[in-house]
Amino acid sequence: MFTKILIANRGEIACRVAATARRLGIQTVALYSDADASAKHVAACDESVHIGGSAPKDSYLRWERIIEAALATGAQAVHPGYGFLSENEDFAKACSAAGLVFIGPPASAIQAMGLKAESKQLMEKAGVPLVPGYHGAAQGAALLQHEADRIGYPVLIKASAGGGGKGMRAVDKHEDFMAALESCKREAINSFGSDAVLIEKYVQRPRHIEIQVFGDTLGNYVYLFERDCSVQRRHQKVLEEAPAPGMTPELRRAMGEVAVAAARAVNYVGAGTVEFIVEQPGGYERPEEMKFYFMEMNTRLQVEHPVTEAITGQDLVEWQLRVASGEPLPLRQDQLTITGHAIEARICAENPDNNFLPATGTLDIYAKPAHVSFQPPVNAPDGSRARDAQSVRFDDGVRQGDAISPFYDSMVAKLIVHGDTRAQALARLDAALAQTHIVGLTTNVQFLRNVVQSDSFAQARLDTGLIPREAAVLFNQERVGLALAAAADVAQTLLDERATQTADPYSRTDGWRSHGVFTRRFEFEFGGEHVQAGLTYLHDGALSFKVGETTGLLSFAATHQGIDLQFAGQRALVNVYRKGEVAHIHCAQGATQIIAIDLLLHAGETAAEGGRLTAPMPGKVVSFAVQAGDTVKKGQPLAVMDAMKMEHTIAAPMDGVVAELLYAPGDQVVEGAELLKLNSAVV
Repeated sequence: MFTKILIANRGEIACRVAATARRLGIQTVALYSDADASAKHVAACDESVHIGGSAPKDSYLRWERIIEAALATGAQAVHPGYGFLSENEDFAKACSAAGLVFIGPPASAIQAMGLKAESKQLMEKAGVPLVPGYHGAAQGAALLQHEADRIGYPVLIKASAGGGGKGMRAVDKHEDFMAALESCKREAINSFGSDAVLIEKYVQRPRHIEIQVFGDTLGNYVYLFERDCSVQRRHQKVLEEAPAPGMTPELRRAMGEVAVAAARAVNYVGAGTVEFIVEQPGGYERPEEMKFYFMEMNTRLQVEHPVTEAITGQDLVEWQLRVASGEPLPLRQDQLTITGHAIEARICAENPDNNFLPATGTLDIYAKPAHVSFQPPVNAPDGSRARDAQSVRFDDGVRQGDAISPFYDSMVAKLIVHGDTRAQALARLDAALAQTHIVGLTTNVQFLRNVVQSDSFAQARLDTGLIPREAAVLFNQERVGLALAAAADVAQTLLDERATQTADPYSRTDGWRSHGVFTRRFEFEFGGEHVQAGLTYLHDGALSFKVGETTGLLSFAATHQGIDLQFAGQRALVNVYRKGEVAHIHCAQGATQIIAIDLLLHAGETAAEGGRLTAPMPGKVVSFAVQAGDTVKKGQPLAVMDAMKMEHTIAAPMDGVVAELLYAPGDQVVEGAELLKLNSAVV
C-alpha cells in the first residue's frame, strides 16, 4: 500500500479521497490555485502545493506542474478524482513515465472509452446494443445534418470527448440543427479541446441507469450493482439512487455482465462506470420490459459513488487505492449484496427558476443537518458490514464563509441518505434538505425538496424528462407563504429587541401603554408585492398580528433549534437569517425570503434605469448575435456568455433597437456589467 499520495483535484472529491487515505494511514498532498489558497481541501491534507492561477487551465489542468509537485513531495501515486484530468490519457501516461502510479485505469483504456464515438464502435463489435446514431470520424456540418435527418428527430448532439452534460444539445427539428451544432462544438472545444461530435436518436421516456464496475491488475472483475441517474437538468444529474427502482434481478444481472464485458474488452483496472440508456416500452408499470443500450463509459470514480457505498457497505476509494497498489479486488461477485436504498442530492449554487443559471457568492450561512460528518464505511473481510450505513451523510469541500467562484463547477455539496426502504430514504432526504440552510447565494435546495415531494419521483415514475414533466410543481413554488414569513421576521425583530432590554424601564420594548393599545406598523415586500402589516400589543401581554388578509394571535419562543412560532393556527419551528433588509426564512414547510422595508433608508431613491442588459454572473463574452442598429424582438438571442464551464444565452427582455455593444467577444466581464444598450422600439 502507498504511504503518500497526491490528490490532483479540489473541493469535495479531494476532501473525500483524503478522508479514506487518513483512515488507512496514507499521507496526502493537496494542490491549490490562487482562488483555493484557503480552501477546505487544502486543510484536509497533510501537505499542499500551489500550482497556479484561478482558472483551471492555469492550475488544475497543468499536468506537468502536478507531476512536479508529486515528485517534489515524495508522493508515490496520483489520485485524479473526477473532472479535470481524471480521464486524460496523456496525463495517465505522463504519470507512468515519471514513475508515479495513476490511481485509475491504464491510458489505453481511457483512450478506448474516453471518446464516445470510438467507444460505441468498440461496443458494437463486442455485440453490446447501441442506440441508433452516427459515430463516424467525418465531421462536416452538411454530413452531420444529413445523418440527423436520416436518424429522425428528435436527435441528441453530443461532444465525442464530453461528459458532465457539457457539449450536448437536443434538437427537435431540421431547422434548429445547425445553430445547435455550432453551439455544441463551441462548448466542446472550450471544455475538452475537441469539437468532434456524435449524433444519436433521442430515445423517448428514457431512464439513465449506470453500472459500477471494478477491475484489478490480476484480471478480476465485479460489478457493484446499478444507480439510477434519470433525474437531470440541462443533461446533468440532479438526484441519483441505488438500487434502481423497478430493476428486476434478471435485468440487473444482464446489465452487470455486459458492463463487466465492456471493462474486460479494454483491460480495465480500477473504478469505472458503464452508462446505459434504458427504454421503457411497457411504461412505468412494466419495468420487466425495459431494454438497455450502451451510452458511454466513464473511466473514473463518479460523483454519485456514495449511493453505491451506502447499499454495499464498501469504501470505493479504498478499493481504488488497494487495486492501484497491486492488491486483488477485496471481494468476489458472490460476496457483494444490496442492503436498503440510498439517494444522493446534488446541492448546487444555481437558480432553478431562471433556467438553472449558476450563482456565485459567499456562504454567509451554511448550516447542515444535525449530527452529520462523513466517515467512510469500514469494510469487513467477509463482505459483511462492520458498521451500519450512515442514515445521513454530507460530502462537501466548503465551509461557512467560503466563496463559490465562477472558476469551477457550481456544486456546493452532496447530501446522501440511506434507509431500509426507498420510502424511508425519501423521508430522510426531505428532512435533511429542510435542515440545510444556505444564505449568501442562490441554491437549488428548495427545488430538490420539490422534486422529492413530486408525484413522479415519489412513485418512481422515472425518466430523463421528469423535471420538465413536473414543471408545474417544481418551479416558482412558494411553500412558506406571506403570513408565516412575515410572522417569523417580526418574531425575530422582537427577540432581537428583547435582547437589548435592561432593568431600565425606559428600555422596555413590549409596547405597554397605561391606556389604549399600541399598534406598530411594518412594511414588507414579498413575492414582488408591497405589503403593510400591523402588530397590536394587547393589555394582557398578548400580540395580535395582521398581515395581508390574515389576522391572529402571535406567540413565539427562542429555542436552541430556532424560533417556536405560532400564528393564525399555524405552528412551525423557523430559523431566520438576516442579510441587510432581506430575511431568509427556513422551516419544515420550505424556505423563502421577505424584505423588511426601511422607508427612511430608501427615501429619495429613483426608479431603476431601464433598457439595460447585464451579465448575470462573472464570465467571458463568447459572441454577439446582433450589431448596433439591429432591430430585435423580445426573447431574441443577443449574446452568449461562458461561465462556470457552461454557455448562457442573453435574450432581449423587450422589443427594441440595439444602440451599442459595450464589449467584444473574448472579454471578461464582472457580474452586473452592462453588455449592450437596447432602446425600446418606437411605436
